[in-house]
Amino acid sequence: MVPPPATQPNHQATQQFLSSVLSQRGPSSLPYTEDTKWLIRQHLLALIATHPSLEPKTATFTHNDGRSVNLLQADGTIPMPFQGVTYNIPIIIWLMESYPRHPPCVYVNPTRDMIIKRPHPHVNPSGLVSVPYLQNWIYPSSNLVDLVRELGGVFGRDPPLYSQRRPNPNPSHSPSPSPSINYGANQSNLSHSSSFGSVGPTGGHGGYPRPMNRPYPPSPYGGTSGQPTRPQTEDAAEVYKRNAINKIVETVHGDILQLRKAREAEMEGLFSAQAVLRRREEEISKGLKEMQDEKEGLEGQLQVVLMNTDVLEAWLRENGGKTKGNTGALDVDNVFECTDPLSKQMLECTAADLAIEDVVYSLDKAVQDAAVPFDQYLRNVRLLSREQFFHRATAAKVRAAQMQAQVANMAARAPHYAN
Repeated sequence: MVPPPATQPNHQATQQFLSSVLSQRGPSSLPYTEDTKWLIRQHLLALIATHPSLEPKTATFTHNDGRSVNLLQADGTIPMPFQGVTYNIPIIIWLMESYPRHPPCVYVNPTRDMIIKRPHPHVNPSGLVSVPYLQNWIYPSSNLVDLVRELGGVFGRDPPLYSQRRPNPNPSHSPSPSPSINYGANQSNLSHSSSFGSVGPTGGHGGYPRPMNRPYPPSPYGGTSGQPTRPQTEDAAEVYKRNAINKIVETVHGDILQLRKAREAEMEGLFSAQAVLRRREEEISKGLKEMQDEKEGLEGQLQVVLMNTDVLEAWLRENGGKTKGNTGALDVDNVFECTDPLSKQMLECTAADLAIEDVVYSLDKAVQDAAVPFDQYLRNVRLLSREQFFHRATAAKVRAAQMQAQVANMAARAPHYAN
């Protein structure tokens, strides 16, 4: 097991450092949005608490277009299990300007005795790392702790770095790169030449290079500036002031979060009420439209009734004087004259059918009042029903004949309309 670096970052000093750099204003401030600085601080603190070998710093990052910007980075090593042994891989995690809405930029930071494996499915020759966790970064659930855990698993399956041999003072051995990546057993010879080593094919055990407990060389990806060195003894008032400010900031942030949750819940309620009001508005509009359509239909029916009323009143005015002199001799059955024999036969059948219906109704009332014997009631109802059946059958045949006559009449008029 490879021991972790001897120097462990002070958690309180890290908190003070992050609070200081993220609270700066003006030209020297970091290019992160104000609503994400607190989340960035929490991500870095959680990362340092889980992996103390990583150290937050500010450094100058140069983009591909030549722009230089001062950004936060986590520099150090992450554990990598490989063939039953845990090794430390040097990396740099850059927090870009759009972090945490977009993923960070991760580089493998090899020392002068380490070489990047070529080709590697997740590390390009410049050291840029591309793993599925970075490609599928989701704000705000994705974080640095899960990213480092993913990097350790990916690198454990395919290590991105391997060590190379340094020239041996013994002339009997010629220097050559060591692609086998074995941790050497001859520690006394390697301690002066390289922080990594290898042994021949007959000795040692398979492993992966590990960094020794010494500072890393300058990173090829930009200059770094570590945490400011603080004196061993500080003024108690300054310490109390910083602690009070941090406490106030945390309290204010907690109050803001609670207020935001309350406002979000209130907005959700307002949105729900708005949806209900819109649905009711649609229902009212639909009901109003139906009522307007019904009103128009009733107005049309009213016009028809008024027109029919005018026609009937005109007929009464025209024929009212004809019955004044001979009211007693008026035959009600001959008031209406049919235009053809079929219509006269239909009128007689319909009248007889309705009359029989009235007689049957009267018989029903009479038998209920015990005015007619029941056997006589049945006999009369049987005779009347037989007669009513014949009248209805005759009316159906007359109706069919009238329909056929109308069709023939329309067919005869068709050539006239065509001309």
